[in-house]
Amino acid sequence: MKKIVIINGPNLNILGEREPGVYGEETLEGINEWLAQEACALGLELRFFQSNVEGEIVTAVQDAGDSDGIVLNAGAYTHYSIAIRDAVAAVSAPVVEVHLSNVYAREDFRNVSVTGAVCKGTIAGFGRDSYLLALRSFS
Repeated sequence: MKKIVIINGPNLNILGEREPGVYGEETLEGINEWLAQEACALGLELRFFQSNVEGEIVTAVQDAGDSDGIVLNAGAYTHYSIAIRDAVAAVSAPVVEVHLSNVYAREDFRNVSVTGAVCKGTIAGFGRDSYLLALRSFS
């Protein structure tokens, strides 16, 4: 069974409360529970991590470096965190960047991803299904 680590960044802990028109009404806990069920059918074992702190996300990426894959929603850090980008570049595990919303249809600053260039791929705009599509890329 492949081991996949799902890493979520800032403000994802308040999904369901934060801008539900953009991010939906489902909580991160609800998404994680749904993903855990879906992962079984894909032959994947999941571990979840969330932090609002950049350095903790860097450490989580480093710690997941020997897994079979990482699904990363770095939130706003996507657009400017060279530290997270460098952590992604340093690990051997493939990383798929995900976003709930279509970041390219939003504010101009969200059109830039410093982390995406060192990822296996990027999936955006499909709500919670963005995570599932990323998981399917590892199965």
